[in-house]
Amino acid sequence: MHDIRTIRDNPAAFDAALSRRGLAPVSSRILAMDEARRAKILAAETAQAEANKAAKDVGAAKARGDEAEFERLRALVGEKKAQIAALNDEAKAEDAALTDLLMGIPNLPDESIPDGADENDNVEIHRHGTPRALDFTPLEHFDIPAIRPGMDFETAAKLSGSRFVLLSGAVARLHRALAQFMLDVHVEEHGLTETITPVLVREDMMYGTGQLPKFGDDSYQTTNGWWLIPTAEVTLTNIVNGLTVDESYLPRRYVAHTQCFRSEAGSAGRDTSGMLRQHQFEKVEMVSVTKPEDSAAEHDRMTKQAQAILEKLDLPYRTVVLCTGDLGAGMRKTHDIEVWLPGQNTYREISSVSVAGDYQARRMNARYKPEGGGKPQFVHTLNGSGLAVGRTLIAVVENGQQADGSVDLPAVLHPYLRGKTRINADGQMV
Repeated sequence: MHDIRTIRDNPAAFDAALSRRGLAPVSSRILAMDEARRAKILAAETAQAEANKAAKDVGAAKARGDEAEFERLRALVGEKKAQIAALNDEAKAEDAALTDLLMGIPNLPDESIPDGADENDNVEIHRHGTPRALDFTPLEHFDIPAIRPGMDFETAAKLSGSRFVLLSGAVARLHRALAQFMLDVHVEEHGLTETITPVLVREDMMYGTGQLPKFGDDSYQTTNGWWLIPTAEVTLTNIVNGLTVDESYLPRRYVAHTQCFRSEAGSAGRDTSGMLRQHQFEKVEMVSVTKPEDSAAEHDRMTKQAQAILEKLDLPYRTVVLCTGDLGAGMRKTHDIEVWLPGQNTYREISSVSVAGDYQARRMNARYKPEGGGKPQFVHTLNGSGLAVGRTLIAVVENGQQADGSVDLPAVLHPYLRGKTRINADGQMV
């Protein structure tokens, strides 16, 4: 959410920043609603002062035996109380409408990110590794002989419908090993705090991180009002919801491996083959909570942490900074990490690492108290995949595929697989 005082101070700058997202000016509407709200509050305060004065005068009139004035003033006090109640109700309604409007406006893009219309205008900032030269035509993950026995879409469709997968045998074991490997690296080498969170959350938690009100169609809600998390960003970030912490508490760096659920509304026809885009999937998610002056450095740190997973798995990747037209609504700046997929002959997103600034903190009312004293400040929040487990599995098997249909597995995973090094063409881990 946005700071109304910042909009009051420089509405032109606010509109200019939103225009980089292709949005029309909105500050005049915001300020008109703010002025109406403040006018109702002032009128209520004025009426309260008048009621207080009349209440004092009532006693004086009674004391001097002026019955007519006593009755007039008593009636005036009653009228003022009704007027105050009505004005307060109107002010609350104006405040709710203004909050709803501010809640629906996306974050302002960081000045450093490029302008652009869509993903074609993103800018590459880093590249690691070289795609392996193959003397055969590479297959997509679901067509590799070693993988086909353990990746069952037909049974999953019978159980749940489209965009689900049933993993078994060597493929399920590889998926589990990848998640464990990621957690170990983030905890032991990157110093993140491992966390196990719920996957069902209250509605206000979804508001806190910006999934609501605008993107409710992208998630699933239960009949009793809980929401299934689209990512552990929701649970990990909301740990500080409503808190005012000491400065010494920061930074907080969390990591969690969870099931994630997305309806994929509006994505019909996109990535429908295989398990690239699913309704249910697993991610290892990183979240950091920092002081404002530390968030840019933390963003770079988190990007390197996600990249480190790919480097340990010996997977070629590139990192791009998203342009304004491709930037998520709640974020100021995002680095997308794209892994090389030989079966598609292209790089595909495997992690987004983003800084929200104080946008989520304002929605959550999450603050910290400066050590030197002074007014509590809003924290900054960041999140990033470290990594999406299913997409990492896709990258591992496509990059490790051999001409005979087998898959060689990254050396770093061998200890997690009890010394197994490959999946043979029959789907057995050996």
